[in-house]
Amino acid sequence: MYLYLKLDEGGEMDVRRLMLLVEVLDRGSISAAAEALQYTPSAVSQQVKRLEHEVGQPLLSRFPRGVRATDAGLVLYRHACRIRDQLQAAQADVDAVAGLRRGHLRIGTFPTVGSSLLPLAVRAFMEKHPNVRLTVHSARFDDLVQRLHAGSDDVTLLWDYEWNRFRDDELDVVHLLDDATMLVVSADHRFARRRRVRLAELSEEEWVVREADHPVTEVLDRSARAAGFSPRISFRANDYQEAQSMVGVRLGVALAPRLAVVNRVPGVRVLSLAGGVPARRILAVTRRHAIAAPTEAAMLSTLREVADDLE
Repeated sequence: MYLYLKLDEGGEMDVRRLMLLVEVLDRGSISAAAEALQYTPSAVSQQVKRLEHEVGQPLLSRFPRGVRATDAGLVLYRHACRIRDQLQAAQADVDAVAGLRRGHLRIGTFPTVGSSLLPLAVRAFMEKHPNVRLTVHSARFDDLVQRLHAGSDDVTLLWDYEWNRFRDDELDVVHLLDDATMLVVSADHRFARRRRVRLAELSEEEWVVREADHPVTEVLDRSARAAGFSPRISFRANDYQEAQSMVGVRLGVALAPRLAVVNRVPGVRVLSLAGGVPARRILAVTRRHAIAAPTEAAMLSTLREVADDLE
């Protein structure tokens, strides 16, 4: 099947050649693209030249050890990448029809939910639907959204906070639960036997936090400011397990979403916070215009059931 884009002058661009341009620029050379696609370098070169003729401008600057996009090539490359994502999403929709027979569901997640809520949902889903194959991909927020747009995942788990709600006109969002912010202290901390603590009582504490741009660090900054103090930072952790470990050796106290401390390290206590410290929302997200495959609907239902049990 041939797929073309019309040009203003009445010419046509073959989308296959656009995808070939993407492959060449991604790999840095015509020979590398040819090897990946199992073409000859001369065939790839000829197709690129035909695309340049269709566009009416040079797209590649050629060097002894590779190629680089011209200004026109870079513009076309960016558009071609978006077209590729749309084609992948279209193929994913078509595949969803066959999914009734194949039974394959692809899930995107992030670490704190991937180690707490999602395993419970996967176990419950597999007990009900043992012939459905599940693929789970864990990634950062922006990567998860991109994969969902491209059709690489069917259901994606995301999070947001009240000051930065997640919105996307092409995606449907299901609010699964509110993940409360908790206080983590060492087992011998003066508040370790308390069930609930006000943040204002912690104004003299040292704090173990995540990196400066991490959402839970913003939760601490906003909440501490509302409580009338500026937190003193003793350690910046790469993940919640590391943060718990530093709390356990009394380097400071920490804030963490409840689902992030389901798996606790020895020597820490997790306490509730009074006074309206913001919680994050846990979301299940799907493509709005995707075909509603039964496996996808079944997973959403399972996620809701598990989330209800956790609240």
